[in-house]
Amino acid sequence: MRTRVGLVIGGFGGILIAYIDSRPTWDDTGLTVAALVTFAGIASFAAGRRPWLWALLVGAPTPLFEIAQTGQPAALAALLFAAIGAAIGWAASRVAAAEPRPSD
Repeated sequence: MRTRVGLVIGGFGGILIAYIDSRPTWDDTGLTVAALVTFAGIASFAAGRRPWLWALLVGAPTPLFEIAQTGQPAALAALLFAAIGAAIGWAASRVAAAEPRPSD
């Protein structure tokens, strides 16, 4: 179940970010980076394992759209930012799983 949640969040986020970033009027790299880190982190936290998968799922659509449109490979940096977000989300899920629950 957690993997499915991660797939939905990561897939939706990755495609949405790539679509918005590929619009001719969009020129805000900072917001794109923040969205990549956030969606990858949430997907990785929700799934709790395989951060590399969530980094690819969220980060890959952006360079695919950009390279197809412009031929410029600079958008491959999106994979790096998605990997950072996924690593943070994975680490947070590990910390959350290790915390002792208060007993009632």
